[in-house]
Amino acid sequence: MSAAPPATVPWGLAIWSQVRKWASFVRFSHTVFALPFALSSMVVAARENRGWPGALVFVLILVAMISARTCAMAFNRIVDRRFDALNPRTAQRHLVTGEISLTSAVTLCVLSAGGLMMASWGLNPLCFGLSPVALVIVCFYSLTKRFTDYTHVWLGIALAIAPLGAWLAVRGRIDFLAPGSNGFSWGALRGGFLVPLTLAIAVVLWLIGFDIIYATQDYEFDRTHGLRSLVVRWGPKNALMLAFLAHLLMWGVLVLFGVLNTFRLAYWLGAVVILGLLVAEHLLARRRDVRSINIAFFKLNSVISLMFLGIVVVEVVFPWFRLRWY
Repeated sequence: MSAAPPATVPWGLAIWSQVRKWASFVRFSHTVFALPFALSSMVVAARENRGWPGALVFVLILVAMISARTCAMAFNRIVDRRFDALNPRTAQRHLVTGEISLTSAVTLCVLSAGGLMMASWGLNPLCFGLSPVALVIVCFYSLTKRFTDYTHVWLGIALAIAPLGAWLAVRGRIDFLAPGSNGFSWGALRGGFLVPLTLAIAVVLWLIGFDIIYATQDYEFDRTHGLRSLVVRWGPKNALMLAFLAHLLMWGVLVLFGVLNTFRLAYWLGAVVILGLLVAEHLLARRRDVRSINIAFFKLNSVISLMFLGIVVVEVVFPWFRLRWY
């Protein structure tokens, strides 16, 4: 009696399975961290046009941001594969198990780098000229844990490129004062490059805080294998105190961002909620169990970034909704 032929998987399910595998490989869901801040910067940069830079620019910004992050994550998985194999928390990652080959990962890294450069070329000459610098910065973070305790700062800088790049994608130039301003003044600063720079600083502080929280999971492993971080240097308790301070400073910078943009009630109500979420994040992080850290790291920070985008859109795109509070 002959054996039954192997069941075939419908082509649609096979494609979806591959999409899920590669999205998991680069943690595509974590795009929700930096992208909302990039889009917020884009909306403010295009404020004169109700926050809309045009369909082509919007699409190219999305392509550039997703490509940059994909390149950085693929590079991270490639250079960290030896440590990932030794760490029980990461031992099931795709390169370690062989589910994705090293050649495929390198190909993805190179193609996504090309995607960023092509999208930047389509935006404007300044973005294209700076795209190689952006690639170096976003990939360099993955190497920092080998030689510096301040790896969290480097990650913050890598993600802070997002709001700066989105601003330059819309404006196409670096204006430290508002275009058309007659000399240095507070009003001139409000429309200049200080706006996205302030948002970038907030992103750096935000990343320092929640990356420290995330790093507490690997405290023993990193300490044993010579990997460096502030958690390893100062211990989890002291590092978490620094993380909380970084998030308080981040919130203060978001206040400055609101002042610079003359935002009103919707923004300030949202800012209060964001402060509450930051406090809740650190209350969870103190427990130091895997479930609490995952909620604090991913879920709460996802809500924070999406809420920030929401209140910026309300303030810029729907000016009729901008209620006065003073």
